[in-house]
Amino acid sequence: MASCARKVTETGKASYYADSFNGRKTASGAIFRQNKLTAAHKTLPFGTKVTVINIANGKSVKVTINDRGPFVQGRIIDLSSKAARRIGMINTGVANVEVKYKKKKK
Repeated sequence: MASCARKVTETGKASYYADSFNGRKTASGAIFRQNKLTAAHKTLPFGTKVTVINIANGKSVKVTINDRGPFVQGRIIDLSSKAARRIGMINTGVANVEVKYKKKKK
């Protein structure tokens, strides 16, 4: 039973990084690359793998958290442009998404 309780789903808005961030250091110390499947989240531990689902079209992508953000009201995750492209949100810039992940065992 315990494994069921560890799955978490957050719903909210996703955005993606501007190209100006490419090559800069992220909060985790990694270098940000637009062509990698990474994302920023306010609280999840670095290295957490999450699945992001675009509610409008059902497309999903798996990304690794390596930065902090987004720092815009109402947004829950900031994606690399490669991840944003995978879920079809490049043209809209912002999309309603579900973010799913498993909590680590304590």
